[in-house]
Amino acid sequence: MSLATPLLLLLLSLLLLTTIASADDTETHLHFFFHDVVSGLSPTAIRVAQAPTTSLSTTGFGAVVMIDDPLTEGPDRNSKLLGHAQGMYALASQEEAGLLMAMNLAFVSGDFNGSSLAVLGRNTVLSDVREMPVVGGSGKFRFARGYALARTHQFDLFTGDAVVEYDVYVRHE
Repeated sequence: MSLATPLLLLLLSLLLLTTIASADDTETHLHFFFHDVVSGLSPTAIRVAQAPTTSLSTTGFGAVVMIDDPLTEGPDRNSKLLGHAQGMYALASQEEAGLLMAMNLAFVSGDFNGSSLAVLGRNTVLSDVREMPVVGGSGKFRFARGYALARTHQFDLFTGDAVVEYDVYVRHE
């Protein structure tokens, strides 16, 4: 028997154990609306930094925005509050409206109250559907991995305020 045979058996055993452990994961689909309010007396998204050349850019390249955006059950801002998107987005493309999103989806009601998901990825806001990775979580979302699909539901060209529909698919413990 060559040295390769025991090594192959070890690798197959590890693969089997990984597959068995993954079978216990829970799959969850979340649906909510993200309200990004940049106007008015109580904005939920505030520009905190920009490059000296940002105002010259057609894409806003170089701006950084901190967010504490409400997540609601329906598209109406006054519908049931499910949580908050807390973090930041940066305008990271010189050629299109492309954001770097770094946010925690912190849930405040329902089965996932006190739990959160971490999203880190690219958001090309003019695309019909944007996919961003879910890279982790806490509470009931411990060891989360998955993806978020974002679709602009409403955008006010004059104020810059937006309502974005999210479908999030995650596997977790």
